[in-house]
Amino acid sequence: MSNNFIGTARAHSNIAFIKYWGNIDHKLRLPSNSSISMNLSDLYTTTRVEWSHAYQTDSLKINGEKSDDKALARVSEHLQRVRDRLGINMFANVESKNNFPMGTGIASSASSFAALTLAAVEAANKTLSERELSALARCGSGSASRSIPSGYAQWHFGTTHETSYAETFVEHDYWDLVDVIAIISREHKKTGSYAGHGTADTSILQSVRVDSAEKRLELVKDSIKQRDFVSFADVVEEDSNLMHSVMMTSRPPLFYWQPLSIEIMTSVRSWRENEGIQVCYTLDAGPNVHCICVRSDAEKVISKLEALSDTIEIRTSSAGRGSYIVENEY
Repeated sequence: MSNNFIGTARAHSNIAFIKYWGNIDHKLRLPSNSSISMNLSDLYTTTRVEWSHAYQTDSLKINGEKSDDKALARVSEHLQRVRDRLGINMFANVESKNNFPMGTGIASSASSFAALTLAAVEAANKTLSERELSALARCGSGSASRSIPSGYAQWHFGTTHETSYAETFVEHDYWDLVDVIAIISREHKKTGSYAGHGTADTSILQSVRVDSAEKRLELVKDSIKQRDFVSFADVVEEDSNLMHSVMMTSRPPLFYWQPLSIEIMTSVRSWRENEGIQVCYTLDAGPNVHCICVRSDAEKVISKLEALSDTIEIRTSSAGRGSYIVENEY
């Protein structure tokens, strides 16, 4: 056999409709509640992993540049989980690239760790089930579990490593929703999601959010299955507001919203309620606003966002497939 083992994989970012915020186990990243998301076909990470007996340590490049020590440490920690799971004893050279901004609340860690997990397993010439891949990716970044399966995915709350994983509940082409992302800042957020999860329980609102999450999750699942946008929109916005309320009342508080974020959220509700445009908002841990709409209203939403401010950068994406192996990318 060759001394070097190479695998390349691609995984999509995802946008959560019912949010993940807070853990019952920080080491395993076992979430405080189940969540639901949609993979984003046009936002993705492509990662190449090369295992070799010749390497003395792990190395990492992101978008063609050598990573900082913090990013390398996190990737190396995850590679160790893969080594332990697969029973291999090699270090790896990792090269990863994104086609969208990192660290701005567009789930770059989700696509990154999903792609890393699949590429590392492929490079080792091993096979894991989708469920196992999802659980393993979760340990690197919780939301990465949802970028392994295709389309609309549910990440299950679980009290053990094996029981907390994501799976598809309807395929990507079941409902033609579009995520029109209003990017108002490309600045890397000062407090990342991992640190934020660690302080979630300091908010007096977290227990209320978690206790009511399952009811909202079932409402969103039903609305997706029925393609009922009115019901869908109300719950998705409520869930996003609840998560950010927890963030803002944690110790220390986290304020991700910017004035333009609030203006967009207010406008989106007005467009839906007063003009009949089927659009709603949701935000992850960042200031950028995901405007979820039906395909037929996407152009209207884009035009209205452009009219709000000429500083808004717009990206769009429909629902996408799960992670997959690619060839000839590097």
